[in-house]
Amino acid sequence: MAHDLVYRPVAELNRLIRGRHISPVELTKSYLERAQALDGQLFAFVTFTENLAMEQARDAERRAMKGKLRSPLDGIPWGVKDLFATTGIPTQWGSPAYQDQIFDYDATVVRKLRDSGAVLIGKLALGELASGARWFGGTTRCPWDLTRSSSGSSAGPASGTAAGLVAFSIGSETLGSIISPAATNGVVGLRPTYGRVSRHGAMTLSWTMDKVGPISRTVEDCAIVFDEILGADPLDATSVDGPTVGALASNRKLKGKRIGIVREEFSSITDPEVLAVYQNALKSLESLGFILEDIQFEDYPYQDIARYTLNIEAATVFEPLWKTGKIDMLINRQRAVDWSAARLLPATDYLKMQRLRAEICENASALFKKYAACVSPALTSPANLVDFANVLAPTAIVTGGGSLALGNLAGLPAVSVPCGFTASNLPLGIQLIGPAFDEAGLLRIAHAYEQGNSWVSRHPRI
Repeated sequence: MAHDLVYRPVAELNRLIRGRHISPVELTKSYLERAQALDGQLFAFVTFTENLAMEQARDAERRAMKGKLRSPLDGIPWGVKDLFATTGIPTQWGSPAYQDQIFDYDATVVRKLRDSGAVLIGKLALGELASGARWFGGTTRCPWDLTRSSSGSSAGPASGTAAGLVAFSIGSETLGSIISPAATNGVVGLRPTYGRVSRHGAMTLSWTMDKVGPISRTVEDCAIVFDEILGADPLDATSVDGPTVGALASNRKLKGKRIGIVREEFSSITDPEVLAVYQNALKSLESLGFILEDIQFEDYPYQDIARYTLNIEAATVFEPLWKTGKIDMLINRQRAVDWSAARLLPATDYLKMQRLRAEICENASALFKKYAACVSPALTSPANLVDFANVLAPTAIVTGGGSLALGNLAGLPAVSVPCGFTASNLPLGIQLIGPAFDEAGLLRIAHAYEQGNSWVSRHPRI
């Protein structure tokens, strides 16, 4: 099977399977062989599910031969971040404190993709307890430069998807954990509106900010996967129904739409080479017929509110770590310090932050009555060297700006799309944030940008 087949978009692989030009069994073998051969360099996989994958692939092949595929994902190999429960398969959350943990049920997103016919080939690495790229097996690497970190916490999903180890993956975001690794690894990552995808069976970090979303190599693929996993779930009281994305519309319907530029975040970039990439990305958006206008967010301590909300809620969720003494097992000692400090904060401080958060949500709602999307850098620099990433950048908020925190606090959808490369061949991404429940509109803008450029055709040489 041709090497470049592992880089084909999901939509194309579906057409090939449907036309019986490729076999789900052979496709799955190709992905498994590549993943097993390269993972010693990337540290993207925690557990391979080879037996399950081959069983699912054979079932998909039988359906394909009968012309009865269940969905566009039927027979497509994928991987899931190792904070989602999978029946009988370890779900270890990236931490020595939870090694060998096994659940007797599937997370809802895993069940939905199983029912769609997608082929699960493995559990993918996350930075310990959804922070950074470092887990008990090492630090997940960026396939564009193996001396650099994949960012996180959806480190394995982004790295594995970029390197052609899986056709798509599922990650999660609380404060940058889809957007940041997607940009770092040169793939597309969608953070849906809060509640659009069920979190049942996913590790809780912050119950008011956790979100589940796809990582893929194209915007169209993100839309396809999102449509398969969205929807209300009786097992997750915060989940809600909403519109699907469907086919991505013609660019002509997008001309004249207003996009707000978070100019302050572009201006904060100190590397001229990185800034030039982002300036070209803005010019490209303008050339597509969008009306770009500078905007400025209301003056709130977005990052502080987001960080403290996360730490306080996480310290509550992981209280058993202190009771069992396992808090001392954490690799990320700074996280243990932050959560220990959060346990001492008075409840009034948390409530004050949530009051400000309500104001932030109201302001964001007003902003998106005027703009179809806001655009900002997904990163202010490309992938960090591994040692630097481990010591100085334990969380995504280090590289994210106010727009990243605002979007997560308000539960707004966002997508990171590749927008260029440095001279060292390291990818960068732009972040587009949209109004709540308008993933369709947001993905159409992202698709128009993607189609107007050639970045999607570049892949790491590994």
